[in-house]
Amino acid sequence: MKSRNYVLVIVISLMMALFLTASSFASSAQMVYVIPVTGTIDPGQAKFIERNYREAEKLQAAMVFLEIDTPGGLVDAALEIRDTIRHSSVPTTAFVKGGAISAGALIALTCKTIAMEPGATIGAAEPRIGDEKADEKYISYFAKEMAATAEMNGRNPDIAAAMVDSDVEISNLIEKGKLLTLTYQEAKEHGYTDYIVQDRQELLNAIQLGDAQVVEAAMSLSENITRIVTNPFVAPILLMFGIAGIVIELFTLGWGIAGSLGIISLGLYFGGHLLGGFTGWEVILLFIIGIILLGVEALVPGFGLPGTAGIICITISIILTAPSWEAGIISLVFALVGTIILLLLSFKVLNKRKFWNRLVLGLEFNKKDGYIPQSQDFSKYIGQKGVAHTTLRPAGAVLLDEGTRLDVVTAGEFIPQGTRVEIIFVEGMRIVVQPEIKSE
Repeated sequence: MKSRNYVLVIVISLMMALFLTASSFASSAQMVYVIPVTGTIDPGQAKFIERNYREAEKLQAAMVFLEIDTPGGLVDAALEIRDTIRHSSVPTTAFVKGGAISAGALIALTCKTIAMEPGATIGAAEPRIGDEKADEKYISYFAKEMAATAEMNGRNPDIAAAMVDSDVEISNLIEKGKLLTLTYQEAKEHGYTDYIVQDRQELLNAIQLGDAQVVEAAMSLSENITRIVTNPFVAPILLMFGIAGIVIELFTLGWGIAGSLGIISLGLYFGGHLLGGFTGWEVILLFIIGIILLGVEALVPGFGLPGTAGIICITISIILTAPSWEAGIISLVFALVGTIILLLLSFKVLNKRKFWNRLVLGLEFNKKDGYIPQSQDFSKYIGQKGVAHTTLRPAGAVLLDEGTRLDVVTAGEFIPQGTRVEIIFVEGMRIVVQPEIKSE
């Protein structure tokens, strides 16, 4: 009996030893989580990086590698990425593989360790609004942000400021009036990179993580869509096609390609920002209310409260959807200007294909089709009745009961096709109708 107990104790002890050994091996296995930072720095990329930092923390990664090759992008998105790096419990190494330019420089300087490939550059971080240099106040603010970020990691803050503000001069490095960009060798000389390496494996070996497991982050389909449609260059184009398509459909009969393209464009714009977490359903509802109000305005004469309220709702919804109100205003202005240009081009090009015959009233009169020449006296038709041959909004055509077809207008109201109408007034070539009033 005792021998059996001894055997049982030995077996249990061996099993515990094996378990502890396996746990020891598992805990000693290190992981490096690689996140690419490529292309334009935009809100979609900021959300992608934030998600993967949470994943790296969940997996208890030993290090995050940000592999950077970017010409820059939105300052707000870069600041969001900077805050993600700062607040993470996982240390970060920036590996500049091409260029850490503009907003990319801020991201790189946020990391405790920076490595660069031969040929890589870092700097030229002057903030711009469109093609114009930002105002002095904003440049001063961003220069201080860059300097403070560099100083926090033990790097010369004056060099970081010179990357943003061309008024900063550093002896034997950069003269006043020029922005600073460092080559990989200059970065090494001035403490703006810790390693110059040929590839990722060489960097891993340099920081004693040569045997670490490497996990590479990849964008999901929704993140790819979000990044594309929230791009500061793509978003205004989507708005432009969306607004132009809706405007065309409001003034045409039926539903066509323009309206479908408009709905798809607006769906991508609002859907992408919704997926990116930049807006909520209430803003999209506000936009839909704006479209409905404009539709109501199209059915009544003049331009009144529904049209004004609709424009206000649409404007507010677009601005609130954008990552910042500045970006929203820029996108809206660009979209409106583009819409006007697009509509003018459409009138010029598509008119040749008779596309705009749906928008304007044809003035060609043909006796065999029942038309009456405009030189005749139309007063004889006052009081005659017929049917709206086309939708009157307010112009269109009617077919009188005696078979004559006339181009007419209403007093301002919308009259659907097929409605019984009566001619109430004639002034020269202007024939005014109203819905037939049935006698009791």
